[in-house]
Amino acid sequence: MEHYIVSARKYRPSTFASVVGQPALTSTLKNAIASDRLAHAYLFCGSRGVGKTSCARIFAKTINCENPGPDGEACNCCNSCNDFNEGRSLNIVELDAASHNGVDDIRAMIEQVQLPPTQGRYRVFIIDEVHMLSNQAFNAFLKTLEEPPSYVIFILATTEKHKVIPTILSRCQIYDFNRITIRDMVDHMSYVAKQEGITADPAALAVIASKADGAMRDALSIFDQVAASSRGNITYQSAIDNLNVLDHAYYKKLIDAFLANDVPQALVIYKQIRDKGFDSQFFVNGLALYIRDIMLAASPHTLPLLEVPDQLKTEMAEIASRCKPEFLYKAMDLCNTTDLNYRQAANKQFLVELMLIKLCQPLSPSQSDSGDGEGQLKPIAAFSSNQAPNQAVTYQQTEAVQATAQTVAEPAARPEPTPAVTGRLRLPTPGLSLRKTAHVETETVTAAEPHEIRSTPYTDDAVINFWHSYMQSHSTAHLLVNIMRNCQPERIDGDRFRVAVENDIQISLVNDNLGNIVTYMRNSLVNDNFSLEVALKDGPSSPKTWTEREVLAHMRRTNPQFDAFVDDFNMTLL
Repeated sequence: MEHYIVSARKYRPSTFASVVGQPALTSTLKNAIASDRLAHAYLFCGSRGVGKTSCARIFAKTINCENPGPDGEACNCCNSCNDFNEGRSLNIVELDAASHNGVDDIRAMIEQVQLPPTQGRYRVFIIDEVHMLSNQAFNAFLKTLEEPPSYVIFILATTEKHKVIPTILSRCQIYDFNRITIRDMVDHMSYVAKQEGITADPAALAVIASKADGAMRDALSIFDQVAASSRGNITYQSAIDNLNVLDHAYYKKLIDAFLANDVPQALVIYKQIRDKGFDSQFFVNGLALYIRDIMLAASPHTLPLLEVPDQLKTEMAEIASRCKPEFLYKAMDLCNTTDLNYRQAANKQFLVELMLIKLCQPLSPSQSDSGDGEGQLKPIAAFSSNQAPNQAVTYQQTEAVQATAQTVAEPAARPEPTPAVTGRLRLPTPGLSLRKTAHVETETVTAAEPHEIRSTPYTDDAVINFWHSYMQSHSTAHLLVNIMRNCQPERIDGDRFRVAVENDIQISLVNDNLGNIVTYMRNSLVNDNFSLEVALKDGPSSPKTWTEREVLAHMRRTNPQFDAFVDDFNMTLL
């Protein structure tokens, strides 16, 4: 019985022409061989399964071929080629740096470098995963790599070029291998299927190629797996079932549900996907990539970027014609946000379902939250005039806020009292004349009946008493209470009062709390005409508000002994 060999080994490239997906690189190597312009060291870089080690072996065989062809390929007939094909050539030495990465391993290889070839022109040393060498091994290798014997060529291969030290990079010619495209992998797997007598659906091969993520070796391994499970008849359904890939049909149905604003249908489809055993985060990522492909299919300029069969490209282009760009951008953003929040979510199913609900109404509310446009979410309407006066207002229309702001800009006009406000809604307080504009953060208070202005007479002593009463009721606000304790309201005329503070910082702090203070005073005095201004105190600042440096200077002027003490010890204020 013939021994079975996996496709990745059986169909491993043996000539430059059979290397998949690297035409420019293989052409460069063949030209270098044909013109006899060979470097002493090469570095092959690229992701797994793209042909780095295969090209290194083909290169080693070709430069030692006794009868190379006119196209730069090895003849595969001479003694050197036969020895190489049968794995008994002494002209090629391979070292796996992942398991032989120490100084002793490199020194053993350097000893072999001193032996000239017994057959052929060159000895080729291939070091795979060279980035795994230790720093000591790299340093031990530097001198030999820079000046090897004339018959020695080094080929280093790595999947992580950034981990190779610069002194190694500077001594090598660097070749970067491309990821193999889905089309190239599908073509190669079709060739393998034909050679093996396997029936393969191109759509199924495209699924396998997508799963391989640019690695030809991985694609052939998956190809063998699906071929075994389907008994040599690889269909699209057998491929997605075997590889646990979510069918694009589910994503297409979801897009239809999103465009139709059909929330129940989207949730039902999601349940069907969960029932098939698919992980929710896997589903979210798959949906994000599908929407991304839809976006690419929307333009003929980006359509070639899609690495999918032509039939699927046509289907995606049709879907893209029904989607607005705003929908696609917001949908991708929602999928990305859900993916980022997935690990921290306590209820992961609810997180995904919320994403689907939002995707079913992607433009609601509108970006400006104005509610403009057909089918948009509308802002909550203002309460009617017969609403109870002590009922909390939770939302104010934009027009009402603008009207209130206009009242602030006209302090001379008699202000209208506002309804009671709860929460932390920032609204200007009418009837205030401020030196500096401030956003007033109101507390929960009880105001008078709408359209009724309270005007109970009061005395200056009553104002002072309620001023101190406010300080007592807000004793935890230490900075504000200290400022209020050092200044008291003084009547300017009528119901207008003023407080004078020491500096701009105190003005800012009082202004931040002025709305609460004025509201408290109006309710305590039972008079809505009371208003308060904040101004800077005339004259120099009192000692109570001196800075630390001013205090130190005053102490040194008034106390000679203290001044001498500071000078003797060369003390400074930090």
